[in-house]
Amino acid sequence: MKKNDLFTLFIIFYLLSGGYVPSASGSALSIQTGSGTKFKVEPVFQGLDIPWAMAFLNPSEMIVTQRTGKIGILVPETGRFTVIKDAVPGIKHGGQGGLLDVAVPLDYTAGDWIYFTYSKAVNGEGATALARARRNKNRLDNWEDLLVTRSAAGGSRHFGSRITFDTQGHLYFTVGDRGIRPTAQDLSNHAGSILRLHIDGSIPDDNPFLTVKDALPEIYSYGHRNPQGIVFDSLNNRLWTIEHGPRGGDEINLVLPGRNYGWPKISYGKEYWGPLHVGDGTHKKGMEQPVKYYVPSIAPGSLILYSGKAFPEWKGNLMAGALKMEHINRLTVSPSGTIVSEERLLEELQARIRALAEGPEGWIYFSTDNGKIYRIRPATVKKREP
Repeated sequence: MKKNDLFTLFIIFYLLSGGYVPSASGSALSIQTGSGTKFKVEPVFQGLDIPWAMAFLNPSEMIVTQRTGKIGILVPETGRFTVIKDAVPGIKHGGQGGLLDVAVPLDYTAGDWIYFTYSKAVNGEGATALARARRNKNRLDNWEDLLVTRSAAGGSRHFGSRITFDTQGHLYFTVGDRGIRPTAQDLSNHAGSILRLHIDGSIPDDNPFLTVKDALPEIYSYGHRNPQGIVFDSLNNRLWTIEHGPRGGDEINLVLPGRNYGWPKISYGKEYWGPLHVGDGTHKKGMEQPVKYYVPSIAPGSLILYSGKAFPEWKGNLMAGALKMEHINRLTVSPSGTIVSEERLLEELQARIRALAEGPEGWIYFSTDNGKIYRIRPATVKKREP
């Protein structure tokens, strides 16, 4: 047997036994943006199955979900990737569904709950579900579904779904309209909504639809198409989302309790099948306007609010991964919550950018749909020692 064959067998054995995957190869890419910021883009890892989400559990380890249902722990400095065994029960993988977000509160410490969203099989259909579990070395223990949303449908589109936390013990997560447009205006199901719970899964007693007849009490806002980015700005007490429009009309929204964000009654997008605008126009009484919309669509896949630790000039900026337009969309936000400027980073990479995460040192980590994880760091800062 040749040496290459032996090496291949060795890697397969490690993968099957919950071992490590080879880290990414390649050199750093040096970039200077149009606004003058210099940074380097470094490959961190490769060989994943659509890495959908990332979250740091401590300064040296991040948890990574793959849409196919796999979970792993990555040490970015060494490229070591440990497979989490027997991770997600009842997952329905296919189309846009599968294992989706992973998130932890800001005060997370080892042994605390880790939160997930995924598409769950419900009577042969798929519904967005929120769950939590605890990490025990290379396993997840005490897996618990907190909410299997009333969004089950036979299609494989528009599950959402991202998670964020405020500073008052609340968790917010997004649910897409499942490709069935009228559900986004129907408060008797969870599709096309932003949901709000306590972190233990219970319903806050000040949720806006708690006393509305036939409305589901977890709903915080509705009229959304397919929100795949959400972040809470604790400094300004603001909740931001970014969502897919149809052909044009991706939206950034400043979400307020009980508000209707219009889909599919109003939209800045057009029908896929022809040059007609969706709905009844772009404005309607009682429906909110986006803070920003994109025509043509960028196809947003994530959203973070950058802290400014490594790049002070970006402090307080919103950043979204773009799938169709293949870049990181950086937005400067005014104190009043308007979008001041937009910059598109890493178009030269020509990759569908799915997830974003900020590391403890302020470096920006991102994943791509071709199975890679990269990071952005200042051009003049040396890497940490392993």
